[in-house]
Amino acid sequence: MLEKWKEVWREQLSVFLKLLVFSCIIGVTVGIVGALFHHAIELATELRHEYPWLLYGMPLAGIIIIGSYRVCGIEKDRGTNFVLTAVREDEPMYLRKAPLIFISTVLTHLTGGSSGREGAALQLGGAISGKIGHAMKLDEKDKKLITMCGMSAGFSALFGTPITAAIFAMEVISVGVMYYSAIVPCVLGAIIATLTAQKMGGEVTFFALNDIPALQGEIIIRVLILGFLCAVVSIIFCYINHKTPKIYAHFLPNPMIRAAVGGLIIIVLTLLVGTRDYNGAGMDVIVKALQGEAVPYAFVLKILFTAITLGAGFKGGEIVPVFFTGATFGCVAGGLLGLSPGFAASLGMTAVFCGVTNCPVSSILLAFELFGGESLALYALCIAVAYMLSGYFGLYSEQKILYSKLKPEFINRKAH
Repeated sequence: MLEKWKEVWREQLSVFLKLLVFSCIIGVTVGIVGALFHHAIELATELRHEYPWLLYGMPLAGIIIIGSYRVCGIEKDRGTNFVLTAVREDEPMYLRKAPLIFISTVLTHLTGGSSGREGAALQLGGAISGKIGHAMKLDEKDKKLITMCGMSAGFSALFGTPITAAIFAMEVISVGVMYYSAIVPCVLGAIIATLTAQKMGGEVTFFALNDIPALQGEIIIRVLILGFLCAVVSIIFCYINHKTPKIYAHFLPNPMIRAAVGGLIIIVLTLLVGTRDYNGAGMDVIVKALQGEAVPYAFVLKILFTAITLGAGFKGGEIVPVFFTGATFGCVAGGLLGLSPGFAASLGMTAVFCGVTNCPVSSILLAFELFGGESLALYALCIAVAYMLSGYFGLYSEQKILYSKLKPEFINRKAH
């Protein structure tokens, strides 16, 4: 019995030490790339604000992006969906995706496309870690762990939320099942990536809120209603973002023409609305919403701008636009429900994030890391309602919903 216990302990220690080494390598590597990516996006945003005429280069940027992927042999890019498939089905991650998603996302932000950063972060982390795993000749199971480690490191390097990043990488792939075997590499990789990025000038995302209410019966009812409304918004966001590429493909089968036309549409829409608030990620608008200021229709326009941008083939991600949508919607709806607009914006931000990603645990941790732990139960309630009532919609079509949201029943279906 003692010998068997020693053998098991040796095996556990061997795996643990191996994962420590892999996590450190990936955390530092992805942290450096993530910091460089963060600075590149910030520079692109500053240049776009300084030189408004860059907006008119969006059609050309779209053609360059599509052409680059075609030259590299990745004409049918599945974005973050490819990373999810790589973990679940052991599909190879190509290192050439890393510079492609890096450059194309910067181009999208430089010219005014509405996109985020997390899609690029997950793909960067997945591609880099996949290459490291291949170079080290890891087996299939270890490659999956390393890919998840890269995902969490990439997410954390950009947002500075290591706990959320670690759990998100374990939770997003298969809803209803957590890949607990990846907890050490995901947590350690995310922490090291965050520290590495900070050493290179990266930022930790945190928002200070005022007027956070205590737990009260009346407040609970209002939060329940807001959670229901956020579920509806998340469904709309997913539906429009999935439908738009199909409309593009139907009327414009040539990807390059599609990208150019998408760029032209964004230019026209920007001129019509008379503001640049909906170009790029829109972090400044999110900050205003959390301070209690939001245009009533801002969330509708952000959904539209994002769907047109990404549907046309531009790169980036949907999560920051989701934050924008949730924060501006929550600010307006919360005010009507009698909640503090700034607090309601933070609820909407995390609840809509949960509705589109189907990741309730990550969403609760996100609320903690972004806004602190005060009245965390109210965030959890709003997130839980949004999770349940958003149905089986999701940003990532390769995400598997393994267990029903309504009862403990195995269903094994993809998000739609």
